[in-house]
Amino acid sequence: MPVAKVDVPVEFNRVARRYEFLTGINPGYRRHLRLSASRLPAPSDARILDLCCGTGASTRAVLAEHPAARVTAADGSAGMLDQARRRLPEGRVELVQADAMKPAASGIEGPFDAILMAYGIRNMSDPDRCLAGLLDLLRPGGTICFHEYSVAESARARVTWNAVSIGLIIPGGFLTSGTTRIYRYLRRSVLDFDGVGAFEERLRAAGFTEVRTEPMDGWQRGIVHSFLARRAEAAA
Repeated sequence: MPVAKVDVPVEFNRVARRYEFLTGINPGYRRHLRLSASRLPAPSDARILDLCCGTGASTRAVLAEHPAARVTAADGSAGMLDQARRRLPEGRVELVQADAMKPAASGIEGPFDAILMAYGIRNMSDPDRCLAGLLDLLRPGGTICFHEYSVAESARARVTWNAVSIGLIIPGGFLTSGTTRIYRYLRRSVLDFDGVGAFEERLRAAGFTEVRTEPMDGWQRGIVHSFLARRAEAAA
């Protein structure tokens, strides 16, 4: 039976111990996370939320680019958070197990100066409701970055993604964790997700302003993007 979006955290529990190894052999994976983190404008003492932090690779990118920030890292998978806890500097990050569909109900309190959500929005059962909640967590003038796959508008990107998924990611998942379920789901979730223009329109419809998209380089150019947007400043 295919993995449903609501089951994604449980499936990640099953592969959490070896997930960091698998992503680590992806050329540019960590560098691209850091690039997205660097695109988040924030004051030096900013409050930053890293939502869907996984094993903490995205959190480490945030810490590298915003070393004085107060960072909250959240994920729905207890297994992934256990791995993040092992890899993050002790005392530097508040780690929270939270449902990204309802972060406030999970104990995450805004406002945040910036939010990074890496590889998460396409896994939401209701992305529009998720975006509404994220807008509420941002301070007026704050910026959000969705570090995310989007291949719907490019035939070349879809071919490349399919080739990498079928030839490397799915077999690699089996070799490292003994299962392919979450990796087969991830392949489909990328193919089914919004194109760049459609996601930008979704962000505007949710109330975000100054929406724009920045590219990656290397093999992920046209496949992974930094989607950036702001919450409008409060009226004077």
